[in-house]
Amino acid sequence: MTAMTDTSRPFLNRRLTEFGTTIFAEMSALALRTGSINLGQGFPDTDGPQEVREAAVRALRDGRGNQYPPGPGIPELRTAVAAHQQRRYGLTYDPDTEVLVTAGATEAIAAALLALVEPGDEVIALEPYYDSYAACIALAGGTRVPVTLRPHIGESASFRLDLDELRDAVTDRTRLLLINTPHNPTGTVLTRAELAAVAELAVERDLLVVTDEVYEHLVFDDAGHVPLATFPGMRERTVTIGSAGKTFSFTGWKVGWITSAPGLVTAVRSAKQFLTYVASGPFQYAVAEALALPDSYFTAFRDDLEAKRDLLVAGLTEAGFGVFRPTGTYFVTTDIRPLGERDGFAFCRGLPERAGVVAIPNAVFYDHREAGAPFVRFAFCKRTEVLQEAVKRLGAL
Repeated sequence: MTAMTDTSRPFLNRRLTEFGTTIFAEMSALALRTGSINLGQGFPDTDGPQEVREAAVRALRDGRGNQYPPGPGIPELRTAVAAHQQRRYGLTYDPDTEVLVTAGATEAIAAALLALVEPGDEVIALEPYYDSYAACIALAGGTRVPVTLRPHIGESASFRLDLDELRDAVTDRTRLLLINTPHNPTGTVLTRAELAAVAELAVERDLLVVTDEVYEHLVFDDAGHVPLATFPGMRERTVTIGSAGKTFSFTGWKVGWITSAPGLVTAVRSAKQFLTYVASGPFQYAVAEALALPDSYFTAFRDDLEAKRDLLVAGLTEAGFGVFRPTGTYFVTTDIRPLGERDGFAFCRGLPERAGVVAIPNAVFYDHREAGAPFVRFAFCKRTEVLQEAVKRLGAL
């Protein structure tokens, strides 16, 4: 065998050297090895609506989507996405020029950043952030600039955006704001006033915005999801990302989409076509039908998750955690310091042996690891009996 000519150069390119195996893979493997309840990775343990599954089967049997679908996505799904945005938020999009179907929200994020960011451009992201944000900014050659959501302790403990810190983070090199609301992992839903301030800043500084809204239908209590694109001056500069996985509990189907102005959609499609080209053909037909489900589905879905949130929040509080009650997503962030702990990594790696439950250390979502060190995330998108057993086990702490 011929030897490599240069053994001193790493195989992995330097833009990705800081990204190894994800914490989700590590903790899911730990759950399997120890027989623990996995409240780490955010995927449901039940499937979505039966009629949507049957729509996918029907598409397969009818030969729809078994070959390459159109590059922008099948017309039926693009029309359904546009109708959803109009019905829910009063946003009007042309299905032919302003909607693009992607291989899940993860590809939408990657394609948007690869298309819109030049090497050296600064991208501001709300910290803690979904882990693919950092990797995709790196792949695009951009410089990520984290703006940290700060924990506020009180009657309704939550993580909030410091608008002054956000404004101060913008420089002449800032190209894009990457906004996530409802926010993973903290469960924060940005208020209308906060979003208005973000919109004002984007217009004032002529910034593009990519907004990850995949948890749009998972908002609780009195919170309401308001798309950033609804604010003055934002429709033409905002790439809005949605996903079927979170809304219909079919995360394995990998069907996502973006809605935006024609020029931005064209740019994102230019990058997307060299990633997957197309994906999820038969499932696109099923998601088109899912988006047309009556409002009663979305209400029942939210109410079910809200009850599960309350169950897990109560159990974690009783077990001694400091709990940040989420108003969105299906994650609960906790503070382990009341338990006498400070290192989320060590806590999560030891929790399966101590209590038979797996969680995720929030520090993996931070550039400023010390800011996230005492926080741990639990997912509640599981069957009620699974959450009840997890709460029982955590009570042993």
